[in-house]
Amino acid sequence: MMAEEKKEPWLNYLALTTVILAVCATLSTFKGGGYSTRSVIAQQQASDQWAYYQAKGIKGNQYEIERDRLKLERDTLGQADEAKRQRYQAAIDEADKRAQRYASERKQIELSARKLEDERNLAQRQGKPFGVAVIFLQVAILISSIAGLFKRKRIWHAALPVGALGLLYFADGFFLIF
Repeated sequence: MMAEEKKEPWLNYLALTTVILAVCATLSTFKGGGYSTRSVIAQQQASDQWAYYQAKGIKGNQYEIERDRLKLERDTLGQADEAKRQRYQAAIDEADKRAQRYASERKQIELSARKLEDERNLAQRQGKPFGVAVIFLQVAILISSIAGLFKRKRIWHAALPVGALGLLYFADGFFLIF
């Protein structure tokens, strides 16, 4: 029976740091994916709002054109038929009211679209650090694995600052420190 090799104490710390880095890398992947999904959904919703904004603008322009056409027809009537002029004026007022309503609705839609764009921008801003964190954490895990394989403490020491940088980006994804 072969005698067991004595395990060096630093290998326990290597294993522990590797597990911590792996857990953070996994969480970074999930959080980054979540923010990416949120960004895509907010962008699609903003695009829908801008399409709705354009549709309201087209409808509003139609009523403005209708109002202007009615004014022109009313002005060519002359003074003879007052009842007809009043009917034209009522139609002009209604077209103007609708054009103003569409302009007001467009302002509300614009606010909604811009809010969704802000939401998209925030999701993108929060998602980026998680993506960078995954890269650094994966590299640190790789270096730590090599250190464990060759039982070289110096190699593990090289993994620590890379892992620390990954953890910093991981924290930045939550708190937007930078």
